[in-house]
Amino acid sequence: MSETDLKHDPAEQAEDAARLDVPESESLDDDNRLKAEFVRSVKDALDEQDFERVYDLVEPLHPADIADLFELMDENERLGLARAIRDLMGVEVIAEMNDWVREALMEALPAEVVAEIAEQLDTDDAVAMLEDLDEEDQQAVLAEMEPEDRAAIETALSYPEESAGRLMSRDFVAVHESMTVGDLIDFLREHRELPTEFWEVFIVDPMHRPIGTCALSWILRTPRNIPLYDVMARDQTLIPADMDQEEVALRFQKYALISAAVVDDAGRLIGQITVDDIVHIIQEEAGEDTLLLSGAGDGDINEPIRDAYSARVRWLIANLLTATLASAVIAMFEGTISKMVALATLMPIVAGLGGNAGTQTLAVTVRALATNQLTASNAWRAVRREMSIALLNGCTIAVVIGIVVSLIFGNVILGLVIAMAMMTNILIAGMAGVFVPLTLERFKADPAIASSIFVTMTTDSMGFLVFLGLATVSGLVG
Repeated sequence: MSETDLKHDPAEQAEDAARLDVPESESLDDDNRLKAEFVRSVKDALDEQDFERVYDLVEPLHPADIADLFELMDENERLGLARAIRDLMGVEVIAEMNDWVREALMEALPAEVVAEIAEQLDTDDAVAMLEDLDEEDQQAVLAEMEPEDRAAIETALSYPEESAGRLMSRDFVAVHESMTVGDLIDFLREHRELPTEFWEVFIVDPMHRPIGTCALSWILRTPRNIPLYDVMARDQTLIPADMDQEEVALRFQKYALISAAVVDDAGRLIGQITVDDIVHIIQEEAGEDTLLLSGAGDGDINEPIRDAYSARVRWLIANLLTATLASAVIAMFEGTISKMVALATLMPIVAGLGGNAGTQTLAVTVRALATNQLTASNAWRAVRREMSIALLNGCTIAVVIGIVVSLIFGNVILGLVIAMAMMTNILIAGMAGVFVPLTLERFKADPAIASSIFVTMTTDSMGFLVFLGLATVSGLVG
């Protein structure tokens, strides 16, 4: 039993290996990046319609470098480059392309060309290429595909976005539990349609449910007459098809997996996920959380201006509303500030340091939630830890700022007021930095998206309120 298509033959692999041996000093710098002069040469050749020269320049490059070249070209030059290099636009290049660049290029190409490319890709790569297309373009491409390939991609697209069902590959080797090691070796040798690269064989029962795995190293070192049932590893991590890709990555990291079986609701084996896919997911998720905290959208320089604008302006409007709240707090103490200008000078320090302290705690908490280090079972321990750190930081900063302000302004009471305000605001910041993301997580909201808005609002408004309030009640302003 095998569910696979032959994607790379030995001749293609030999060609790729040979390409790696081609000297690329003229195109790549010491950091293995395409040189600006090389990119300019390709652009000049395109402008002159010298497609033969474009082909000669690009041909020695590795597929990953060709994908980088597309990203470095202007948007209106990419389609011309694709036409100029023709057969160099292999599946390896498409798979390595930046998502935004690939999407724009696929939309520009005829549906039959995109379908031809998709049929050459592994299912997971084909899904990644088609899932971001408009519904109309997507259906046009699917209509041009062979029924078998179309059915596989439509099935994958039926799973939620960023789920194991979208991520998995349908190229795997599965055999019945009744086989012996010798039977399996013969099976692997005789069936040419099997994948060219795999690390383990899945053992399934008559219902096609995985019951174990056999690593290739075990198979090669075990006598032929031994039943697979006796040597297979029964402990395995099964991935439900609807599991979020971030949770899949955490399981690979936790259990040090090389590959894992993906199962449907009935427990049947429908695909596998390998560690090379997970490396990409870990990088993607880590960058995504960082960008969400800053409100920078996807943070990709190839993202369309309209999409980047839409993502960022919403964030800025939200910050405008929170800043208005802080301004309202200041307006409440307008009389106090007017009597002592030094308060206006020192207010930004209290709010700024509180904001930084809150951001530190927030970053640690969001990361801990994302990596499952912070769960309901240890939430209160995490709260106590962060509050202890906030207390130590608050005391240290309070002593420093209190002494400095007392010496500069010659006013001990002012020094005590800002010291108390600073310590209080840093404690509030620590509390907000841990409770806000925990609360959002409790209500099934992404802590990375909205946490920083609430934390900044809290530290700014409370910083001003505590500092100006203490200044008022302390008699500092007569």
